[in-house]
Amino acid sequence: MKKTLLFACVLAGSAHAQGRPSACTAGLKLPDGFCATLFAEGANGARHIVVAPNGDVFINTDAARTRRTASGTSTPATTGGIIALRDTNGDGKADLQERFGVGGGTGIALAGNLLYATAGNSIVRYRLGSGSLTPSGNPDTIVTGLPMTGSHHSHNFVLQGQTLYVNIGSATNSCQQHDRQLESPGIAPCTELDTRAGVWQFDANRLRQQPSDGRRYATGLRNSVAFTRSAVDGYLYATVHGRDQLHDNWPKFYTAEKSAENPGEVLVRVDRGADYGWPYCYYDVDRHALVLAPEYGGDGQKTGEQKPGDCARKTQPLMSFPGHWAPDGLLFYTGSQFPREYHGGAFVAFHGSWNRAPLPQAGFRVAFAPFRFNRPLGSFTTFADGFNLTAGSASALGSRRPVGLAQAPDGSIFITDDAGGTIWRVYYRAPGR
Repeated sequence: MKKTLLFACVLAGSAHAQGRPSACTAGLKLPDGFCATLFAEGANGARHIVVAPNGDVFINTDAARTRRTASGTSTPATTGGIIALRDTNGDGKADLQERFGVGGGTGIALAGNLLYATAGNSIVRYRLGSGSLTPSGNPDTIVTGLPMTGSHHSHNFVLQGQTLYVNIGSATNSCQQHDRQLESPGIAPCTELDTRAGVWQFDANRLRQQPSDGRRYATGLRNSVAFTRSAVDGYLYATVHGRDQLHDNWPKFYTAEKSAENPGEVLVRVDRGADYGWPYCYYDVDRHALVLAPEYGGDGQKTGEQKPGDCARKTQPLMSFPGHWAPDGLLFYTGSQFPREYHGGAFVAFHGSWNRAPLPQAGFRVAFAPFRFNRPLGSFTTFADGFNLTAGSASALGSRRPVGLAQAPDGSIFITDDAGGTIWRVYYRAPGR
């Protein structure tokens, strides 16, 4: 079913139509030499994105993701599903679009003519017709019955060969007996880890699998919406949403300012059998270490001395980012269009915070972390900024929130925004041009 989208002047959307506008008009702040243009607008709820070898663009959308304005009204709701875009004439404008599927969600992946996508509590597979933006026949249901209760239900995934690696986020903030309540102790051991807060693997070709058919691959990951495979080294990587409300639930241990900055969002390599610490441990940005959670006897200083709270024995993160920035997209750059220093490094899209009060809300950007020998080289820098036009207040909701990242065949990158429904394309044209 076709539905009209509003489009702006953009960079070309296909591998054989790479026209570039003479001026950068998208309004994003980028390093010298880079240009951002609008690929599409009106794509409400746009989450993760994938680009086909011919430049066709497929975006999974979440019906629950709309922009709330200062007056309290929302942008028009979407029914969810897939948006498919194509630039047919090389004018830098996606002039052909299709919508298909219902429910929608976050995860999306493409393998040949097979398109995998999250659809509510399921992961489905569409078979695309040759040269078509739409599928032929009904989708296959690969996994269904994924949990939708509690705080986290993105169910994004990585497709690697014949395996789906699926993020199943935690239901709770920190596995308390009473979720998000004052001084409620943690459940010990945290039985939630049996079915959530980790990565599970499923057969990408077997139909109608239930969660119980999956095998737990890694645990202690509260919610890993930014989850990908690096084509540089072949490993899985994720950036993990840290827990909330240290001060709200444990004011005797944490000031509001400490809680606003902690815990850090962390970047990890997702290895088979690894335990990354949630809910027993969290990453303290001041101590640069995993420390014991207050629900399990911590006070902001302890690292734990015996299982399950021995934080020193948990798998340590590769690097950290400021608290509550909400990393939702992760891309390892393998193109040659950007300068050489970007090759092999990681771009991270931050959705932005909701709970950094009394400090200003923050995030709302795309960061870049250089890598060398499979590890981050130093810290990160802000690559793309200027998304949140209302940033600077403690209650800013954010007019545009970055989510998905994808690399185009020519080496430029796409950025999606689920709050404002905007799709950007970023390319390099050398300083001063």
